[in-house]
Amino acid sequence: MHVTNPALRILRDAIDITRAPFSDRGSRLLLSKYADNDRLYIKLAERLTAIQPGIDTYRFRPPYIQDLCFIDKEGMPLAYRLTTYPHALLFETRLGEFAIAFHKGDTLAVGVPPGVPAGIRFRVSTQMWQQDADGGSLKGVRNLAYRTNGTVLRNELGLEREAYLVEFVVDGGDDVAIHLNIRSDLALDGAPVPFSQTLDAAETRWGSWFDRVPPVLARYRDKYLYSWWVMGSNLVGPSGWVKHEAMMPSKVDYVGIWNWDACFHALALRHVDPKLAQDQLRTMLDCQLPDGMVPDAVYDEAVISRIEHPLRAEVTKPPIMAWAAMKLHQMAPDLAFLKEIYVPLVRWNAWWFGMNDDDADGLAQYNHPYSSGLDDSPLWDEGMPVESPDLNTYLCVQMGSLAMMAEALGMDAEGAMWRRRAAAMVRRMIEDFWDEEAGLFRALHNNQPIPVATPFNLYPIWTGQLPQHIRDRILAHLTNPDSFWGEQVLPTVARNDPKFEPGTMWRGPVWANINYIFVEALRQIGEITLADTLCQKTLDMIMAQPGVHEYYNADTGAPPGTAAGTFGWTAAVFIDLALQSSQAAGLNVPQVQEAQP
Repeated sequence: MHVTNPALRILRDAIDITRAPFSDRGSRLLLSKYADNDRLYIKLAERLTAIQPGIDTYRFRPPYIQDLCFIDKEGMPLAYRLTTYPHALLFETRLGEFAIAFHKGDTLAVGVPPGVPAGIRFRVSTQMWQQDADGGSLKGVRNLAYRTNGTVLRNELGLEREAYLVEFVVDGGDDVAIHLNIRSDLALDGAPVPFSQTLDAAETRWGSWFDRVPPVLARYRDKYLYSWWVMGSNLVGPSGWVKHEAMMPSKVDYVGIWNWDACFHALALRHVDPKLAQDQLRTMLDCQLPDGMVPDAVYDEAVISRIEHPLRAEVTKPPIMAWAAMKLHQMAPDLAFLKEIYVPLVRWNAWWFGMNDDDADGLAQYNHPYSSGLDDSPLWDEGMPVESPDLNTYLCVQMGSLAMMAEALGMDAEGAMWRRRAAAMVRRMIEDFWDEEAGLFRALHNNQPIPVATPFNLYPIWTGQLPQHIRDRILAHLTNPDSFWGEQVLPTVARNDPKFEPGTMWRGPVWANINYIFVEALRQIGEITLADTLCQKTLDMIMAQPGVHEYYNADTGAPPGTAAGTFGWTAAVFIDLALQSSQAAGLNVPQVQEAQP
């Protein structure tokens, strides 16, 4: 196969489908390879809670299609040598080359070697079977059609291990394809086309995606393009509660659209498609609750706004949407978009103070640990609720962004009000949270300081409004190799804290989005050299590992086994930081400007 697009050629074999599934922009189908054999499987990036209830049961659901293999005319499985591209998979066998590409979001096309009889065999579980104490159930999962534009030589259907076993052999002929169409309804695709048409369209589609990408320095190029593949591959089309094209953090591990993830995703997407970047925020705001809360997540079938574990409470995510919206506006000015989202964001801001300030002291609290986004942080070990410096810093930054938004919309008095409120919050955080002896801001539970040191105890530096002596103490913590600085930065718990666990989610590992926030905070207070160093350390850490991961071990820099792969905001942060670094080095990085009335 001749590939013409330079980005697609660079990404040849960069995608390991045993860890990073082959998918396509808009699709909810995921094709992967078993790690220990040549067989393939297809999972669905869908929760299907109507069939299998539970907040994360989708992670443990078996593949929809299992043990997919290529076969000869006698039905013997064929070994292959695999070559991967973003737009296609090539399988070189003793009969010739099979290939797979997306024909549509719900349809995978298998190209058959020309001139020889060959086909595929697979097991498909179209029903979810469950035995209960008082009986059992058989629930329909999805509908499947398999068809070809070639001549069918054998079409066998049987039962094996509670699944249908399909063996489908066709005459290779000229430009023959087998389509696998998977849908929730009965409108199955019945018109396979020659495989070359599917392949050409897939290369054009992905080539167009990469052609819009701004340039970066050569040393970032390969991981940068891989990150753009992650961004495109994790997009899904509108369905149910998801009203716009939106990006999942990971189609494997985080099925749905998450609140603050959407904001980080938008930071990267603004460089190629401002409207798509805006739609990440719209997807969440469209699901705003009547009381003003923006929910934790949304997926096809439902909105997640309350979670039962580790306690029952409403769940949202950190309020950074106004901050993200202003970053979009600064690159691609759009007053109509600001007008559209301003009131919903004001209502969300009011919800934080109206429903999450039990002692009415002007500082908001977390009532559920998941609302912080830092699910298992030791900041919550003492119990809930917690008044935390990170939340109130987010709200301060949010109100500063609302001020800019109001002023852009001609509401100068309202903008001045937001600035006064933001400044008052900084004063309150100093009064209530600042620990002069420790030199950091303490989170409080039952008005008692929580004895743990994390970057979130340094967060108020992001406000840009701290007195010099407090700023200096925070910088001393940040640059101290015994606590936060070092080869891998920034750990999410200080290295010298008893609760530091370098590989356990939010209890020590490095998260790229938190580094991004500190890079911005340092730049806005004039610590340019330190910001550039943190930026480069973040880029180097991500480039040192294959793939793009949810978080990284704070001692080794390697992704722990529990960290999700092909992770959205790590890709987004890498993209934005690589562009920042390239621009600082003198590379001309085009800035999108699509001014709107």
